[in-house]
Amino acid sequence: MPAQAEGKAAAPALSAPQKALHRLGLVRDIDLALHLPLRYEDETRIVTLRGARDGQLAQIEGTVTSCEITQRPRRQLLVTLDDGTDTCTLRFFTFYPAHQKTLAVGQRVRVRGELRGGFLGWTMVHPAFHAAGGELPDALTPVYPTSAQLPQAYLRKVVASGLRRADLGENLPPALLGGLNAVVRGTWTLRDALQFLHHPGADVSLDALEDRSHPAWQRLKAEELLAQQLSQFTARQERAALSAPALRAKPGGLHEQLLGVLPFALTTAQRRVGEEIARDLMRQIPMHRLLQGDVGSGKTVVAALAAAIAIDAGWQCALMAPTEILAEQHFAKLIGWLEPLLAPLGKRVAWLTGSQKKKQRGEMLALIASGEAALVVGTHAVIQDQVVFKNLALAIIDEQHRFGVAQRLALRSKMGSGVKEGEPHLLMMTATPIPRTLAMSYYADLDVSTIDELPPGRTPIVTKVVADSRRDEVIERIRGQLAQGRQVYWVCPLIEESEALDLSNATATHAELSESLPGVLVGLLHSRMPVAEKKAVMSLFTGGQMGVLVSTTVIEVGVDVPNASLMVIEHAERFGLSQLHQLRGRVGRGAAASACVLMYTPPDGGRLGETARERLKAMAETNDGFEIARRDLEIRGPGEFLGARQSGAPLLRFADLATDGHLLEWARAAAPVMLAEYPQQAEKHIARWLGGRAEFLKA
Repeated sequence: MPAQAEGKAAAPALSAPQKALHRLGLVRDIDLALHLPLRYEDETRIVTLRGARDGQLAQIEGTVTSCEITQRPRRQLLVTLDDGTDTCTLRFFTFYPAHQKTLAVGQRVRVRGELRGGFLGWTMVHPAFHAAGGELPDALTPVYPTSAQLPQAYLRKVVASGLRRADLGENLPPALLGGLNAVVRGTWTLRDALQFLHHPGADVSLDALEDRSHPAWQRLKAEELLAQQLSQFTARQERAALSAPALRAKPGGLHEQLLGVLPFALTTAQRRVGEEIARDLMRQIPMHRLLQGDVGSGKTVVAALAAAIAIDAGWQCALMAPTEILAEQHFAKLIGWLEPLLAPLGKRVAWLTGSQKKKQRGEMLALIASGEAALVVGTHAVIQDQVVFKNLALAIIDEQHRFGVAQRLALRSKMGSGVKEGEPHLLMMTATPIPRTLAMSYYADLDVSTIDELPPGRTPIVTKVVADSRRDEVIERIRGQLAQGRQVYWVCPLIEESEALDLSNATATHAELSESLPGVLVGLLHSRMPVAEKKAVMSLFTGGQMGVLVSTTVIEVGVDVPNASLMVIEHAERFGLSQLHQLRGRVGRGAAASACVLMYTPPDGGRLGETARERLKAMAETNDGFEIARRDLEIRGPGEFLGARQSGAPLLRFADLATDGHLLEWARAAAPVMLAEYPQQAEKHIARWLGGRAEFLKA
């Protein structure tokens, strides 16, 4: 065995229970103190069988009068317990010799489980049990979230130990406690609240504990929300201390020229958000703005105007999109708008993706490094190490929720060699509008601009929900659209765990439609196709030669074909709400009346699940992206809505944005006061609640 490096002691090996605790995130004493029960068991009272009711979760005490193993109808241990008022049969299908010892005839035991009454009397299946004796506990027994390696008894012991050791001193200054006590409806300290929630008295309302409305829960949730707000405001303050180049549009310059050549007039909302962004760019503090707007609201032109300001000031701009189809869509639009204006300045628009040939890629990298490429459009390839900007001043990320924290940070670090201004300005765009409570909590470190109107001429989309059994009617509708010279999308789901299965589904649908629609060019598009093949298919569809495009969700964002008037989504019950809304937004881009058909397939002989029904109902009832986002948040909760794995945002464990708005309002008001006047207490509070997770907010 190799010797340990001199001066370094080997770290003590963790036991199996310690490893299991670490996997649950229970590392510090405060982690254990904040590991709250899932539910409680009432072991504070004994119920008599005479006074019990069917279905009751009860604790009874009595003497074992029989204990035997039977083989019919299957092997089981049957125990009869007499409490002096009646008898109860205990059934164990899994049992050990120790069971038989504790439950031997003549032993007095306490058992706890669900009582069932029937023709043969009372029964309990697999109750908890132990030898009778000792005083009854005076508090409810906590049942904690755990793993197979951690029995409840062990977890109760370590949680109680962590609760005793944890530093739970008051972090909040007296100046803020008055307001907190008012919203919490009581004067609970954090220690009191946690002590109570781990060991509530027997007289406490279980409903108030389970729905988290009890003042002890309110105190805990308010503290958590305050920690989140403090971390968001801290991230904003740290960013405000950085420097960025001040970018100002020149009179008669590129920004004005672009406005002059656009083939359409900006909407009032586009002008408003464009001015908000322009004001940010003039400051020497890095912009950190989220531009949200519904599908088709015209975010790309706002991004182009921001890019024009950066280029006008002599700097570079980068636009990163999550897919090649979307990046190419942006590239085509931006070249059309900007390249004629850039050519007289000796500047170009560069294109960068992972599928480029080596020679073309080399040319683009040289243009970017020299600064001749004033605007760089691409996918993740934009943030690779070989990409060196001369002087990047503005980074634009489209569909920002599709990128991870590390990717967003990587783009922000691409300022350029020899540039001392620090950080580029960052503009993130999303077509998934952010509900107000999410904007107040998870996006509190961002400035948010909203395009809340669609360009004129966009037709409302009619959405129909139909069962797969009406497939022939849907194909007939497609014939009608094609006869009018329109085009159609047919989207098949693609689920990672069964990609091969779903690709075969798309292939089968393509074959079915090709046969049903003779003389019509039906295309197929999916993620496994070579890039050149994808481009060829998209070119035929955007050019109008292809009548129907069968696709997996690679067309979710960015495809703009005004002549497409019908969207059919197969197995719509498998899609998320925001994804359905994004897909629907591929039609309705021209003057023709457009429709979206959500075709669902109920499980064999059954009905759709409640969540799937709610999603399809929401789609049928509204086209408003903000209302869709609100319902999506209700259905999925913030963790899934944000995409916890990619966002890195420290998600709330206890507070619920749907019910705790009053606590969030208090935390938003308290956080800046605490940071300004009590910075050390604010730092302690963030460390207690978030540990190192606050670092994610820097992206």
